[in-house]
Amino acid sequence: MKQKVPMHQKTTVKTFELKGEIAVVTGASSGIGAAIAKHLSDLGMKVILLARRLERLKALCQELNQYQANQEQAIAYQLDLRNTDDIEKLFAEIYERFGPIRVLVNNAGLGHFSPLSTGKTEDWRETLEVNILAPSVCTREAIQHMRKHDDWGQIVHISSMSAHRVPQGSGMYSASKFALRSLTEGLRKELRELGSEIRVGSISPGFVETEFAAHFHRSEEKANEIYTQYRVLDPNDIANALVYLLTQPAHVQVHDLLIRPTAQEN
Repeated sequence: MKQKVPMHQKTTVKTFELKGEIAVVTGASSGIGAAIAKHLSDLGMKVILLARRLERLKALCQELNQYQANQEQAIAYQLDLRNTDDIEKLFAEIYERFGPIRVLVNNAGLGHFSPLSTGKTEDWRETLEVNILAPSVCTREAIQHMRKHDDWGQIVHISSMSAHRVPQGSGMYSASKFALRSLTEGLRKELRELGSEIRVGSISPGFVETEFAAHFHRSEEKANEIYTQYRVLDPNDIANALVYLLTQPAHVQVHDLLIRPTAQEN
């Protein structure tokens, strides 16, 4: 009788080598973005850091580069993601100077406590431009790089638990994150239709101690109340999840990781 060969021995497991490749992280000046930049640098990737606060980016680059033989392991670019023309120009410059992007982390995002019945139009517009339009443009530009060069890479959206439920007063913010879920699945299907090896996935955190809550509520006091009610997540918790997502074999696509503090109820 012929002995059965275990499924895992029938095919070679393909992996993607990230060391030396280009990663772009938006919103990299603090919080989750900064933590992700450090973890990608530890993987040996050349990390392009994008944000509006250039001085913070430069400080982070200096921190990352001091431990590297290659003093250009991390590079900072100032960018306002609401300006889509600037996004296109910058991604073209990155390609010309460094080569194709292999990992894009759409981390930048914001929200306002701005109820749908009383909120300000400018708050809604900023939320939609930064949380939906900007990552869409960044993703499109990165995919052009990937498809021209062996057709592989990874798009990661840093989403939110608000993509899965709607907290009070967060209707527009949640709408933007629900839209990001739709964009993730829509892109996954497009890439499968193309037969591409580019993967797309998202990470949806619950409460993480960053600057987000203070900006959302326009109150440091409210943010402190949220972050001290129980042990919330640390930005490194999300960065560790990202590394897990990126380092899976080529046939494994992690579609959405939902990560809450253990004590968080909703």
